[in-house]
Amino acid sequence: MFNSPHEWTPLITGRLIDFIRVHISQAGGLSPARKIATLAEFFSVRSAWHGPPDLSPVGHAINAHLDLAIHNFGIQESLMFNDPTREVFSGVPTYKNGYMMINEAPGIGIDIDEEKAKKFPFPENPGYWEPVRRRDGTAVSP
Repeated sequence: MFNSPHEWTPLITGRLIDFIRVHISQAGGLSPARKIATLAEFFSVRSAWHGPPDLSPVGHAINAHLDLAIHNFGIQESLMFNDPTREVFSGVPTYKNGYMMINEAPGIGIDIDEEKAKKFPFPENPGYWEPVRRRDGTAVSP
């Protein structure tokens, strides 16, 4: 997976890859990801935006919206959302016959119910990824 232009530009322009797998939030957001897709399209490289289990439903919805906006969509990594996630995040993408479906709500179509989210606090140590902030908001240094 590549996030910096210094990593993926030579791979795209050198025609060394068929798919570009980028974590959109780590690459700088939607606008930089769109620019990556535009460069990749010129060299017939398709998208494969990173959609790991620790990416929020907001991130997955952004991936799906970008998929719909580019000509060189390839494949989308994703997951099925569990009941607590769907309870907190209304409008999460759904799946039908192997396709990710997004809703027609404004923006990216996701709403976050902060009151319901309080029922599911983030663990102090999730085990796979060290948090960057403690529950009280204090920054944690690596």
